[in-house]
Amino acid sequence: MKLQDLLNGIGVLESNAPMNMEITGVSYASNTVRAGELFVAVPGFATDGHRYIPDAVLRGAAVVLCERDMPDDVPWVRVESSREALALLGANWYRHPSASMQVIGVTGTNGKTSVTYLLKTLLETALGAKVGLIGTICNLIGDQMLETERTTPESFALQGLLAQMRDAGCTHVVMEVSSHALALHRVDGIRFTVGAFTNLTEDHLDFHKTMEEYRKAKAMLFHRCEKGVFNLDDPCARRMMEEATCECHTVGTASAAELTAKDIFLGADHVEMEACEGAAQTHLRLGIPGRFTVSNALVALGIARQLGIALSDAVSALETAKGVKGRIEVVPTPNRDFTVLIDYAHTPDGLENVLRSVRDFCKGRVILVFGCGGDRDRKKRPIMGGIAAKYADFAVVTSDNPRTEEPMTIIEDILQGMAGTKTPYIVEENRRLAIRTALREAKKDDIVLLAGKGHETYQILGTEKTHLDEREEVAAALCETEE
Repeated sequence: MKLQDLLNGIGVLESNAPMNMEITGVSYASNTVRAGELFVAVPGFATDGHRYIPDAVLRGAAVVLCERDMPDDVPWVRVESSREALALLGANWYRHPSASMQVIGVTGTNGKTSVTYLLKTLLETALGAKVGLIGTICNLIGDQMLETERTTPESFALQGLLAQMRDAGCTHVVMEVSSHALALHRVDGIRFTVGAFTNLTEDHLDFHKTMEEYRKAKAMLFHRCEKGVFNLDDPCARRMMEEATCECHTVGTASAAELTAKDIFLGADHVEMEACEGAAQTHLRLGIPGRFTVSNALVALGIARQLGIALSDAVSALETAKGVKGRIEVVPTPNRDFTVLIDYAHTPDGLENVLRSVRDFCKGRVILVFGCGGDRDRKKRPIMGGIAAKYADFAVVTSDNPRTEEPMTIIEDILQGMAGTKTPYIVEENRRLAIRTALREAKKDDIVLLAGKGHETYQILGTEKTHLDEREEVAAALCETEE
């Protein structure tokens, strides 16, 4: 591709590079640069890509895109923001894949993964469409699974993934859009047909610093989409709608919503409700337990309606959806009279929602195993401790992903929120042992909730990932008690 075509739409401040030169590829990691490529020097949090310009040049970079430190021995292009430019470079290089598909973005603190999976099933069933999915657990091209490192990939890689989906015949893409992705320009250059907002609660304040900055990051999605769907049950929805530049539509259990739910029934293994839109009313039975399943279903249905799918068709398709791994996932406990659930809840609101949902159908006690992540927002730790004490009958406080923090330091922060409460708890730093402690405590009709890890099959200790699959741990623990 000619350099001038690769730079289309990018604000170039100055350059000494011939615009008709042929570029063979784009790289933003110096150790992957090959001869003839454009190297993008991106300032990062751990290091600065400008430091690696000499290395990129040695490896054969034909031109460098940078914000400063223009090299003397290779053509260069200077821009205001390398990170913003990288996203548009990706869109240009892969020939704007989002323009040939309907891309749906879902943002919010909780519910993103569940909504995208519900919507993928809905679109496949109602339209017979081939659907791509981009998210926390994995990326999917139809039924083909691709591993993922983060909720929303880096911008250039994201455009490549979208191109892969386009070339595989996908007509729709549903993707989780994280606040990091919006703030760091990873989704710049993507045309969203519909954007959706689930909720906003405290999370990622280690990055955004304040809730208002966090909210503003989420709100950026609604300047990038044609239509927006907002969960009116969340108090922040109105504010998000006021600032949106797209066409706005509302869902929720509140009567003010355009698409709402009535006659809600919460069962131990499903939810039921009447989905109502104007005079239209359709019964929905969804085999995924939990109060928040109602909200997630409404958001998915709201998106379907904005894509032109009739409500009755959308409901029928949605009823075929299954649960998501790590979201109120039932773990087999053969020959036991208690239940074990795994859930990804790792924020105050997420933990409260899942605990309240479990209480809706629990006949015995709720036994909670949880911790908090290290090198992340410390403010939420005592809050989560307080929520555990309020909604659980017994808690085992343990490690989540401590990363480079001392596990007991994290636990001590959590315990501040449990001080003075009557809820009994045990501290067990080792998560494997914590699971065994909870299982020994469980009696008939109790529910053991393992919160925080969800779909993850590892634990981050220091800077290393160690294998830890809670399903395996439960199975092993139950076998140990039989011996």
